[in-house]
Amino acid sequence: MRKRSVATWGAIPVVAVLALAAARPGVPASAPQPVDSVDPATYVIDTVHSELSFRIRHLIGRVAGNFTEWGGTLRLDPSDLSGGSVEVTIQTASINTLNEQRDAHLRSPDFFAADSFPTMTYRSNRVEVDGDRIKVYGDLTLRGVTRPVVLDGRYLGRLEADPWGKERVAFLATTTINRQDFGVSYNQALETMTMIGDEVEIEIAIEAVKQ
Repeated sequence: MRKRSVATWGAIPVVAVLALAAARPGVPASAPQPVDSVDPATYVIDTVHSELSFRIRHLIGRVAGNFTEWGGTLRLDPSDLSGGSVEVTIQTASINTLNEQRDAHLRSPDFFAADSFPTMTYRSNRVEVDGDRIKVYGDLTLRGVTRPVVLDGRYLGRLEADPWGKERVAFLATTTINRQDFGVSYNQALETMTMIGDEVEIEIAIEAVKQ
């Protein structure tokens, strides 16, 4: 809930105001009016102008990919992001690393097991704000396993009206997870290393439209 500043009486001391009220019987002092809180609004992620991507070690290099089918909603008041929340659902079969053979393997039980677990989800439960920097605390569910994940991000701002007359907000966020924590353990042992790393770097770029 947003904090509201208390109205002041300007140059007239409060004691003088009370005295004036007492000197005028029959004219009660005005009671303070309640201030309505601002309810968070719903923003739907515009996936055409957003991106959910990842990187993971392969041998001594990196392989990158993204998901092409995903979506979600944000509930927030742009003037007080600490009361906001986010929920995202990703279709695991939509993984795309620009190599169909590799993508088919990633959909298999060795990795995402997309037939058995067609979606993964992220639901926030707390947001911390420091200027335009944000930390989003929540739970990621992947392959039926739920683990806490913290997103480190930045609020890019609010557009009051886009070319179609809609209000938009934008965010960037990153995090790193260990795939072993979610039961994604397939690998190949080599003489001095494994074929694939365990840490997965995730980056999210979001534009969301107010409903």
